Amino acid sequence: QLHLVESGGGLVQPGGSLTLSCVVSGVALEDYAIGWFRQAPGKEREGVSCINYSTTTWYSDSVKGRFTISRDNAAENTVLLQMNNLKPEDTAVYYCHLLGTLTWGQGTQVTVSS
Repeated sequence: QLHLVESGGGLVQPGGSLTLSCVVSGVALEDYAIGWFRQAPGKEREGVSCINYSTTTWYSDSVKGRFTISRDNAAENTVLLQMNNLKPEDTAVYYCHLLGTLTWGQGTQVTVSS
């Protein structure tokens, strides 16, 4: 059974950095494209970044140049989202999701505030 667990969120000042982690169990991660999504209060969930089996990546315009998605070579079935130069508008609950499936993790809260 597919299961996703996000972690790494927290409170950070503007300009700071966080690294989010998504651990996937129940499937072979290399068979899927996986994305990070976020949802801010009162807003719809939006795509942030995605990586496919061949490590081709995609980023939304709002995070391009600041966020980096990668597969964790040291931990099987783990995908990371390195977030640098964080802005208050990055505040949201961040979720990872395997494209083409119906399963979502519980999310991890990222708050950017001084």
